[in-house]
This record gives sequence, structure tokens and C-alpha cells, in this order.
Amino acid sequence: MFERPKSGERAILVNVEFGARPDPEECQELRELALSAGADVLDTIDVTRRSPEPRYLIGSGKVDELADRVAGECAELVIFGHDLSPSQERNLESRLRCRVLDRTGLILDIFAQRARSHEGKLQVELAQLRHIATRLVRGWTHLERQKGGIGLRGPGETQLETDRRLIQDRIRRIQARLEKVDSQRELGRRNRLRGEVPTVALVGYTNAGKSTLFNRLTEARVYAADQLFATLDPTLRRLELPDASEVVLADTVGFVRDLPHELVAAFRSTLKETRDASLILHVIDASDPQRLPRIRQVNEVLEQIGARDVPQIRVYNKIDILGRPPRLESDDDGDPRGVWLSARTGEGLDLLLEALRVKFRARRVSGRLRLAPSEGRQRSVLYGAGAVVEEEPAEDGGWWLELDMDATDFARFCAHENIAGDRLEPYREDGGAGVEQRAAS
Repeated sequence: MFERPKSGERAILVNVEFGARPDPEECQELRELALSAGADVLDTIDVTRRSPEPRYLIGSGKVDELADRVAGECAELVIFGHDLSPSQERNLESRLRCRVLDRTGLILDIFAQRARSHEGKLQVELAQLRHIATRLVRGWTHLERQKGGIGLRGPGETQLETDRRLIQDRIRRIQARLEKVDSQRELGRRNRLRGEVPTVALVGYTNAGKSTLFNRLTEARVYAADQLFATLDPTLRRLELPDASEVVLADTVGFVRDLPHELVAAFRSTLKETRDASLILHVIDASDPQRLPRIRQVNEVLEQIGARDVPQIRVYNKIDILGRPPRLESDDDGDPRGVWLSARTGEGLDLLLEALRVKFRARRVSGRLRLAPSEGRQRSVLYGAGAVVEEEPAEDGGWWLELDMDATDFARFCAHENIAGDRLEPYREDGGAGVEQRAAS
């Protein structure tokens, strides 16, 4: 029986397509995934079949050709761009005499390299264990029945059963620890909802520039690089908008087509930040010739995690590569729909901030509030909150205050100071009190 090597980076890639020629874009993505994992890509083989071959996925003739390539190139690893069943993986390793990895295993390996936080490492380990649990099909020579001794002979427990039991025990322990982390995240989400602070989630195809944009907007130091899945761990930062209101910006893991279900399940608490967000900034590589299919693939993942109905603004990044000027796109009602910018150079960031301000302007109120001479303390509170734009004296010695503040802060002020909310009089075009409220626009 073939003994799997413990390491190996010299790899041959196998692109498999059924009913058509392999898609060049999918082939390129597999190569980028392999390079991101640290593999030294020696060769690439394209395979076209009408249907999968049960034993090897590909035909026996192609397996022989692949075995010759492995021997000729001294390859240590063969990576398939298609998911393999446990038996197919075992059979291929036996024929090729080297380690075989499918697309899901490759992505899990990249995630294992990139995870930095305690939560991220737990999530990746959980996904790996769930994947490995389906692969315990005598792929290793040591998975034989344990030997007994005097007084110990009997049916006993196979090493395979022992490994499966240990994996399930470890999965239960990780799940318990992740539930604690998830409860802490849920507490943070509830606090933000209680404080009426909206969350804006950055999502997009991996390597679209999310972390670079996040760093530009928040001056954070999230790791960013020109590689797939450069960052995994979610990061949250407060972002101040041009009207002095605040949102919480969340940088999330990048998506790829057919995101492995083990990752979706393991990263449920991280992806919940996207599902529960008030707004999604869908970051798109504007220079990518395949941006339309990738937009569709990201939307499919959003639907998969239950975030399909969250409002979106599309952010077309990397306009510096295209040589295009920044611009803001809005619909007929003035609602922002797209922003063209460059996170690397900073061009167009002001347009994105303006789009966020317009998107959340319903959260602010403005108008004139008349305070009596006896309400000096309330006047002081409003000044302390930075809500007073202008002040005029009233005839009775009180004040007319022009206010512009967050709607939740104004409601909290009214409740605390026992002031009726309808005392705030919106403006008229003639400059007097009338009806106009930014929240209604």
C-alpha cells in the first residue's frame, strides 16, 4: 500500500471538464490557488470527458500519461481542479505514487496558512477535520487492526475507528469553543444594533482589493497582498462619514466560485457579519476581464449564506490599471449604485464616502428647535453633542437652534430631556420653520 509523503511542493495541475473544454479562467484560478499555497507548478494537464470515471475521475489512459509526467518531472504532488471522492483520491495516489489533492483540499490548505487569529485557526481546523473525516478510507498503511497481547486479544478497535473517534471528539471540542466566540460576536452585534450603529461589510471575489480598500478607509494595518485569500480573519473598525455620523466597517474573507461547503459551515460566525450587515460594499476588480462572471459568483455565495437581500453598492476597484477617472453612479432617485475608484492610489475614496453618507442619510434629522430661557441645560447638551449648526436669539430670551444630528441621538436626547420630538421644525424655502427633514429624502 502506498504511504503518503508528509510534504511536497513540486506540483502538476490537472484541469478536468465534462462535456466541454476546460474553461481558461478556471484553469488560471487553479494555478493562482496553487501558487498561493506555495506550490512550484511544474506542468498542467487538461482533461475533457463526457462523464466522470468512477475509479479515477479521469480515464485510465490519462492516468498513465499523468503517471509518466509525475515520474519525468519528479513531482511530489498532483492537484485536481475538481473535487475527488475519497476512493478516487486513494486510487490515484496508488497509481501515481505521489500525494493527490483536490480543489477543496487545496483551498483548506491555503486557509490553514493564512489564519492568524484564535477564531480563524479554530474555524480552519474545524473545516479541515470535517474534510479529513470523509477521507479515512485506509489511505495510510498504519490504519490496520491494532495488535493484541496476552489477555488483550479480541475484536478490539481498528486504528481507522480510533482515528474517526478522535476526530469527532476534536470536532465537538472546537465547536464548543467556537460557540463561545460566536456568543461574544453576537453580543457585539447586539450592542451595535442597540446603539443604532450600522455595519457595512466589504465582500468580493478574492484578490479584488478589499483589504487595501479597508486599510485606506480606516487607516488599519490589515495584511494585503496580490494573492488569493491574503487575509481570512474578519476585522471591524469604525468609519466616520462626511456628515460626522459613524458606521462599522467589516473586512471579510474573499469568495471564490463553488466555495467549499466545509468552509461555509466553519466560517458561519464570520459570514454572519455579512448577513446581518446594513449594507454590503461589493468590491470588484474593474480590470479583471472576467469580472461579470465573478460578480455573479459572489452573489451566489451571498445567497448561499442568506445575505441576498442586504442592500449593495458595487465598488469597482483598480481604475488606475484601466486609466479611468473616478465616478459615482446613482439611480433615478439619487440612490448610489456604484463607485469607480482605486484603493491603491486613493482616487475616488471621497465619492465612496459620499455614497455612504447618502445611503445612510435617513439616519439623520435636521431642522430648527426652539428652547425656552429655562432650557439652558438642554442647549448645553446639544452643543456638547456637536449638533448645533447655528443659533439665533428668540424674542422671549430663549434660542432658536439649527440642528443636524443622528436620528437615534436626537430621539435619545428627547427621551432623556423630556422634549417632544415634534418640536423640531424642519425648514421652509423662505428661511422660516416649515417641513423638510433629511431623513425623509
